[in-house]
Amino acid sequence: METDNSPHLLIIWHSRTGASEAMAQAAAEGAGDGARLMRAEEVRADHLFDAGGYLFICPENLASMSGAMKEMFDQNYYLVLGRVEGRPYATAIAAGSDGEGAQRQIDRIATGWRLRRVADPIIVNCSAETPKEILAPKIIGEDKLILCRNIGQSLAEGISLGVF
Repeated sequence: METDNSPHLLIIWHSRTGASEAMAQAAAEGAGDGARLMRAEEVRADHLFDAGGYLFICPENLASMSGAMKEMFDQNYYLVLGRVEGRPYATAIAAGSDGEGAQRQIDRIATGWRLRRVADPIIVNCSAETPKEILAPKIIGEDKLILCRNIGQSLAEGISLGVF
């Protein structure tokens, strides 16, 4: 992961059942040394300032982004407001059904920060709708992990090359 002060991709994630964690790990693998992987609970304003762009990865819980991801935004929103405009971002959501609620929430916050979406959202539908299915550990298929590796690689390279 990133060891110098050059702009890097900050991959911010939260997971309850392993799906979002696997997606974040795959994105970090794709990005290689061009990324820093951090749990949402650990992210502070300085981490956001130091990054050249962001990949937000979380589950959708009750038609919303997960509480830990929301808390990360709540803690840092006003501290970075007006200081990260124009930076690229993308999202990956692990959903039990459609993932659209979490996606919309993150996009609204990113709009407030004046971030620039540079890739289509990745929404992985885990088809978990009963309490037992929702709470069960998740395994993400290789086809979806490839999407996450590719977005990590693309974002990290774009940041490194100054494309974004």
